[in-house]
Amino acid sequence: MYSEWASLSAQITANSCGAQCFSVLNKFPASAGREVVVSVVKQLGTNLGITQNAEPSHLVKDEEVKWCMDVICFGLSLPLQEHETIKDCVNVYCEWLTALHPQPRISVPKPICEDANLYARQIINHFHNLFVPRQGESADTIKRQAVLCHRVLRTLQQTAQISQLMDRQTWDTLLLFLLAINEILLAPPTVKDDVGDQLCERVLSVLFEVWLLACVRSFPSPSMWKTLQESCAMWRHRVALVDQWNRVNLALTARLLEFSYGPAFPQLKNADEDGQLIPIGMSNDCVAQTWYRFLRMIGNPTALCSPHIISKSSHFVQWALTHEKGAETHQHPCLQQLPQIFLNAMKGISSQVDAFLGLSKTSLIALTGGGARNAITSSSGNTTAGSTGPGSGSGEGSATAPAPTTPTSTSGPPSASSSINSLPLTSMGAGVELAVARPKCNSILHVFHEWLFEAAHIGGDTWRQNRKKQACEASKRPSSMIMEHRKGSISLSQPNSLNDPQSLPPTLTIDKYESGRAEAIGTLCKIFCAKKTGEEILPVYLARFYMALQQCLKITESRECDETLASILLHSSDLFRLDLDGINVLLPGFIAALEIVLPDKDLKLKTQSMVFNRTELRRSAINILLSIMVLPLHYQTLPIRDLTCETSEKMFTFIQLKSRLMNILMNALQVETDAQNTHMLLGGLLLCVQDAVTFEETELGGGNANLSHNSSGVQHHDANLLSSDNAHALFVRATYLVCHRLISSWKTDLNVSLAALELLSGLARLHIRETDALECKRAVKWICDYICYQCSRPPPAHSKDLHSTIVAAFQCTAAWLMQHPYLLQDKDCLQTVLEVVELGISGTKSQSKGTDIPKFKDEKELKPASMRVRDAAENLLTIILEQVGYFPSECGPESISSLLDELALMKHCNSMVPAAAASSEQAIAKFKYFVTENSTILALLEEPLGNDQDPQPTVTLLIRGPFGRHAWTMQLRHLPRSKSGIKYHAVNPGRPIPMNDVMQRLDSEQKNFPDGVDKVQPCVADYSIPTIEQMREQYGTAGIRELESMLENQSIHEKLAWAEADTSADSLSHAQECVPPAVCHEFHAARLFLSHFGFLGFETRNPQNPAEALGNPPQRPLIVLDTKSTAFAADLDRLDKLSARTHDSVYVFYVKSGQTSAQQIIANMAEEQAASHDPHFASMLQTLGWPVQVSEHSGWTGFAHNSWSLKGTPEEQLKSTANELNYNGSQRVLYWADVSSEIAFVVPTTWNLRYNSDTSDSGSISSTDQIGSSNVWARGEVDSATGLAKSKSRNLSLELDTNRRDVKEPVPPTRRKGNVTKPTLLAQAPAKIFLVWLESYEDYLNFPLEDLLAYTRTGEELHTQQLPRASDCHVIFVHSLLSGLLRVKLQGPPGRMSFATPLVDGMVLSRRVVGNLVRQTALNISRRRRLDNDNYQPPHVRRRLKVQDIVQKYKMDLSEAELLAHLFQRAI
Repeated sequence: MYSEWASLSAQITANSCGAQCFSVLNKFPASAGREVVVSVVKQLGTNLGITQNAEPSHLVKDEEVKWCMDVICFGLSLPLQEHETIKDCVNVYCEWLTALHPQPRISVPKPICEDANLYARQIINHFHNLFVPRQGESADTIKRQAVLCHRVLRTLQQTAQISQLMDRQTWDTLLLFLLAINEILLAPPTVKDDVGDQLCERVLSVLFEVWLLACVRSFPSPSMWKTLQESCAMWRHRVALVDQWNRVNLALTARLLEFSYGPAFPQLKNADEDGQLIPIGMSNDCVAQTWYRFLRMIGNPTALCSPHIISKSSHFVQWALTHEKGAETHQHPCLQQLPQIFLNAMKGISSQVDAFLGLSKTSLIALTGGGARNAITSSSGNTTAGSTGPGSGSGEGSATAPAPTTPTSTSGPPSASSSINSLPLTSMGAGVELAVARPKCNSILHVFHEWLFEAAHIGGDTWRQNRKKQACEASKRPSSMIMEHRKGSISLSQPNSLNDPQSLPPTLTIDKYESGRAEAIGTLCKIFCAKKTGEEILPVYLARFYMALQQCLKITESRECDETLASILLHSSDLFRLDLDGINVLLPGFIAALEIVLPDKDLKLKTQSMVFNRTELRRSAINILLSIMVLPLHYQTLPIRDLTCETSEKMFTFIQLKSRLMNILMNALQVETDAQNTHMLLGGLLLCVQDAVTFEETELGGGNANLSHNSSGVQHHDANLLSSDNAHALFVRATYLVCHRLISSWKTDLNVSLAALELLSGLARLHIRETDALECKRAVKWICDYICYQCSRPPPAHSKDLHSTIVAAFQCTAAWLMQHPYLLQDKDCLQTVLEVVELGISGTKSQSKGTDIPKFKDEKELKPASMRVRDAAENLLTIILEQVGYFPSECGPESISSLLDELALMKHCNSMVPAAAASSEQAIAKFKYFVTENSTILALLEEPLGNDQDPQPTVTLLIRGPFGRHAWTMQLRHLPRSKSGIKYHAVNPGRPIPMNDVMQRLDSEQKNFPDGVDKVQPCVADYSIPTIEQMREQYGTAGIRELESMLENQSIHEKLAWAEADTSADSLSHAQECVPPAVCHEFHAARLFLSHFGFLGFETRNPQNPAEALGNPPQRPLIVLDTKSTAFAADLDRLDKLSARTHDSVYVFYVKSGQTSAQQIIANMAEEQAASHDPHFASMLQTLGWPVQVSEHSGWTGFAHNSWSLKGTPEEQLKSTANELNYNGSQRVLYWADVSSEIAFVVPTTWNLRYNSDTSDSGSISSTDQIGSSNVWARGEVDSATGLAKSKSRNLSLELDTNRRDVKEPVPPTRRKGNVTKPTLLAQAPAKIFLVWLESYEDYLNFPLEDLLAYTRTGEELHTQQLPRASDCHVIFVHSLLSGLLRVKLQGPPGRMSFATPLVDGMVLSRRVVGNLVRQTALNISRRRRLDNDNYQPPHVRRRLKVQDIVQKYKMDLSEAELLAHLFQRAI
């Protein structure tokens, strides 16, 4: 850089020698000179104003001043025993230097004031004598010398800052003087506690600070810069040099960033005093020039790894020649600091790189801490903070730096601080955001690549080969011990005849420099991980980087983790997600590194003094693992070339690495203890199994994966190796491992339990051809055991979190049973599941053990763990009874309810005129409505439907319960259909042939009592019936006579009637033939149905029970509803609009490169823009769900007003569009559903904004019912008069009314509805989930979330007191890589349960699974949000509460007689 310029080193030497020869007193004996100095200086010192008032100087001529200066010059070189005299000399000169100040002191001689620059230059040169080390002085006198030197340095620095008179010549003299004193103090080998050791840091800081000042006032010439560079090369064995160099570099870098990238760029935070290093007036151009020159000031830092080069100076040679035992220059003890100095230099460079990337870390302050310049050499931030490094033992100040945010490492004397301590708290892939406006990777590498690449190779194979080559070349030339004083090489490439590693002391072997090497390779990883989408990196940089990484990733035989390996893993999280050309050549090396770090519980460290955050290291390794999991199945048999080996012996194919990756994943999951890491691994596990299953379905047609291995030329033994990694084997391993760890070690952690249950639910949904029924049964048994364990935990452990895991486990069980209905055919499995359901509903099992006597439900106390648990168990029971094996029904998955309602049924009724069935009110009038169990509405239609030709008692039921609406038609038959099909309909059935034989009729006397009755001895009871005589005596004869006359009259009437009958035409003698009666078409079918099904069995009162006293109506099984009210139809419609399943919406956006406004993003979905989309975007949409026509759809559409409407309901018909991506909800939407949830994928367009703004105030749900029925997220208010008692929160254990325990049936526990007076507790807006396709990954930073919320309204926002906020939204970003894979970025609120699996931030997916995993993640996010919401009501609870609301509004208080009479009335 300064090769064409001459060095000023000779001038420095001349000035140093001249200062000692300037004084004429040197010609006289020392004693004579001392006496002159003492007398003269003492007199001059009295006029300075220190001990008495200052007086004007008597020196008025130049000659007088020069003579005095001659004396003072000699005085400064006196032995340190003359401390007072030297002190006076210093005081005089310091006072006289004020001539350069704006206001000189009064004691300054007039000639000096008149020509201040001339005299100042002489004074500065004379000061050199003070700094010359004195030989053989005691420690105390050395300290006194140091104090005086500090005074001089302070005075010179102050003068440079405030003087306005200094000319260029004076500035040069000052800089050369500072270089000279640094040279004399720092160039010799370090000796502990000598004056150089004590002043080292101070003289360097003054040199650099004054130099920066000179850059503003009088920019140094190239010769000066060259001299500074050469001088610094001589001081590199001093720790303080690199520390001060780092300090100045970071201060300059901070200023450089300010004007280069603007105020928006992340500010580099330095210590306060370091921020004042840069003079105020320094221009931007001057900052840039100074920054680059200072950066290059100490040369190539890798020279610090070569003690032979550092020890080339004449001072070291002199030490070696004078050593009593004879020694080499590189064996001086002070060189043992070199590994630490090298590390500090690398840390400084790393901090500058971080600053350019926008990583403003707090550890930079520790690196440049002003109070303790050697802070980096002392261990801090951990429990080992007491063990300081060698810097503190060398008298350079033992104060430790503020503890950094991460635990630091200590690695023994050579390098007291590991490189890992400067790492951010989270690794690059786990939340550290880089600056958007950061420079390109090439730009940073242009500046630092030479040093970083060389440092990364230190100690590697390439480095060793180069060293051998250099040594070989050097051995061919004659070696020489005499080396030029200033021409010491600062480059690693220069051969050296003394470069013999065998002669190095054990503390300077190359492995001691590993901390610095680790810092360098970590910094390189950070630079390459900062690559933006579409950014090009020069191939030469990529090649050198890959070579360095391959060298550093070499695993030793001991399979230990060293600092280099840890540093690579900590900083390479994003390396495989960035489309780096050829990055996959490093795949085998990284997999080998992951095999060391992840599978073992106890990490093997190369040195036990490596102390760092192992959790962070594992997290970074997991991030890398998640980014390479899908590569084997993506590239399959593509070979991976070795960087160094030309032959194909060591060549791998991608598919061969699959088994190793699977083993790493499984083993890592087995030993992982950190919750977040486990969460990430569980997401990766489901990705692997899902990918393998889908791969075998699509690519191999369901065949064995080994076929592709063999057919592709992979050797046979490789195929056998991989046979255990087919989809079924992975499914079995994953199921067993997760179930085992769930019940053994994860059950107490909420997030891990939820992630494990989400994984098991995902595994249940996989369609694997050779699924093992035993494995599935075992999985269900594990989950049921998990529920039992959680429920059985002691009361203090029962918290909201615990109940959330139980609810999630019930949902998981439902998923397994729905996907594997054959499990319920197994007796043991069925009993296990139903026992758990019973446990959830009632709180206990009927049989705790198989040998116990079952306890019937009317004997049990109803105490579920919480209302949430009971609701989840009820839901599972309903799914078992109604849905397992039957979902989807004939209606399709879009509805689990019947698609028939009153209106639809009446259209098919015989008696209904089609024109009359225009309104639901008219149809409802034909039905009778009853409520049973206070939760189910029965609508009974007594007319047969039009397709029924059989005149049987027929009733059509619409059952509206908590779990949906169901339609049934029932007939009362006395014979089964198979036997009642043949009927005889003849008009005259004919008569039987009469029998001719007439039987004889025997006359016998009728007896009222049996024979011998008189012989029976009468008892008291026989006398209880009075005789006629007794009656006559009691009532008199008149009544008896009247009775007798009535009997006689009746006898006469009967005889006359018989006589009349015998003579009439209808008598038996004139009898007509019998004809069958007409078939009855009038039935009270509703009464028959209710009677036969036990709804009319009124309970008898128990007078002893106060609850059933005569004043209270008995508990009736049936409540009649009054349907005459006009609002009844509307309330019934609202009930039908409450889905029995959860419903969610996901909004899909496409962001083109560079787009930041909502209007641009929405415009991408316009029809004319569709052609410019990534084709994979359309295919991803098709895998999210099924396209449905909104006008014919009976499920959730993404909009509240038209969801759950019956097919055929007239909807607004819009003209169809040709755009296949038009899923904005106007005509089509993407839909997916299972038995318990629905999800709509909406792709918003401008229509959504216009539509929502127009209809935001309308809708099918009235405002009076907003909170009670339609608000999914809040509880409504029920008046206390309704009879529903207030209970505790759903999360708490249930307490039932003790007065009702003797009732036969268990009493359903009451629920508390929310308190309307606290709206803030009621409302939580539904989760908004966005799926965003990014063309450029960096655009996620500028995604206009707030503006796009207006396009995502569903109509439900009116029913919550809190509108969705941008901070509550979950965003799943998907970025398509050039390889065809997809990178995922998750963004969401920072809650405890925000992020659900299977997608994990940073994961790389294959296209074949993206739709499935996105959908599962969206569902799981919504489920977690519901679990975390105290006020959430499950759908069936909302429906039950709505039914109870209808009962309170429309019930008819009928007595038993009135109810029976009501049944005989016909409907209208």
